[in-house]
Amino acid sequence: METAFSGGRYFHSISVMVDLDGASLRLEDVVAVAKRSELVRVAPLALGRMNRSRSQVDDAMAGSKPVYALNTGVGLLANIRLEEAEIEAMQVNLIRSHCCGVGSPLDASVVRGMMLIRANVLAKGYSGIRPVVAERICDLLNHGITPIIPSRGSVGASGDLAPLAHMALILIGEGKAEYDGKILPAAVCLRRAGLMPLALQGKEGISLLNGTQAMLSLGCLRLHELEELFYAAQTTAALSIEALRGTAAAFDPRLHAARPHVGQRLSAANLRDLLRGSLIPRTHGEGSRIQDAYCLRCIPQVHGAVWDTLAHARSIFEIELNSATDNPLVFDGAIISGGNFHGAPLALALDFLAIALCQLAGISERRTERLLNPSLNEGLPAFLASSPGIESGLMMAQVTAAALVAELRVLASPASTGSIPTSGNQEDFVSMGMTSALKLDQAVALARMVIAIELLAATRALDLRGDCSTSPLEEARNRFRARIPAWQEDCVLSVWMEEAANFLEDAGLENIILENVEREAAV
Repeated sequence: METAFSGGRYFHSISVMVDLDGASLRLEDVVAVAKRSELVRVAPLALGRMNRSRSQVDDAMAGSKPVYALNTGVGLLANIRLEEAEIEAMQVNLIRSHCCGVGSPLDASVVRGMMLIRANVLAKGYSGIRPVVAERICDLLNHGITPIIPSRGSVGASGDLAPLAHMALILIGEGKAEYDGKILPAAVCLRRAGLMPLALQGKEGISLLNGTQAMLSLGCLRLHELEELFYAAQTTAALSIEALRGTAAAFDPRLHAARPHVGQRLSAANLRDLLRGSLIPRTHGEGSRIQDAYCLRCIPQVHGAVWDTLAHARSIFEIELNSATDNPLVFDGAIISGGNFHGAPLALALDFLAIALCQLAGISERRTERLLNPSLNEGLPAFLASSPGIESGLMMAQVTAAALVAELRVLASPASTGSIPTSGNQEDFVSMGMTSALKLDQAVALARMVIAIELLAATRALDLRGDCSTSPLEEARNRFRARIPAWQEDCVLSVWMEEAANFLEDAGLENIILENVEREAAV
């Protein structure tokens, strides 16, 4: 699959098959397999590497020297030497004993992302497992067999041990999985798909468990949504600027060249494109309107910082997608025990994303307040009600936005600072990266709703004014109104709020500018 970056956006062309070679997996591939069930296989060039490292493992297990997790116990039990007859039994015991997850199951797309990334890590050839192990994970993906994996139980120490154990359990024919729309015993799923349970050999159990794939899958899928939500927030903000009679003066390219953060310049340029040619009358520079409020004037500075955070997280995630994260790792002539499974790089990035979301939602809520507040909204009726007093308009929608922003502030508190030692103090400094990922999972939905509320308010304000805006913004309004019709009297707002959030989740605004530019170029 080819990936390109253009104008701050990532695009990809869908291939027939995602080849896993341990080096070229991209975030777009994760989305394609996790959400659209694209087919996947271990690339032929990876098989030779995997076979060579497996030969080293076989030699090491047959030797007299103790090698961690090959012929010893794991964690604090690493000093216990295993007899040859015990090695294979240990692999199964390892998986069963680590299946300690609790709580609601992870979304099927997150589990599929985990499986894909894990197979890619194994395809690097540093794990010392037989190719069939990675190929069987691909078989599960291609047959639509999705393990049921509890969401809680990982501290991101030796990676996401419990979630990965629940995934590995299906490979040996135990546990439960979803198949053909039903939750069934794993053995039944495998049999119906024409697959056999794996009999794991030495090192293959721990190679399935050590790694960061649960937190990484969650991070990749939510980051993909956030990149779309960024552009939805930009378009929504531009609609608010129009409704509030704001000015595009603060988006002058000279200002942003003087402080050339990538995201800031991207945000300003995008807003200029959205507002270019607007005929809506302005009051900027008249009376007390010398400058717009920060929630309008500083959109590029705030939204831009959010974009830079997304870009930073993408760079971290794409390195991790193609990193060997189990332990020990097998190199030519050496088997080395280390800590590549530690989730710190991801935990920090995931926490950073939650903080950025707090900014994106917070400034959106402030624009909603200005749209509704009769002392700030440039002559619009109070709370955008048709008949203020007898009607309350969107008064309570802003209250909901405020409540969600308050909750986002709680979710922005970092989990990565909260290490709790585990495994007999052998794992004495852990990442808490899965907690960071689960917090982000909640935060994305809340932030989307805050922006959806602003979109409801901005389009309502423009309806009340009877204004027509620029071509791309009118296209945004028309798409939105196709889902949510204009209303005159008070109504049950939660219905429209949920539908507005669904509209944004469906990327209803994400490509407005791109499509408008393409149409103009065609003309």
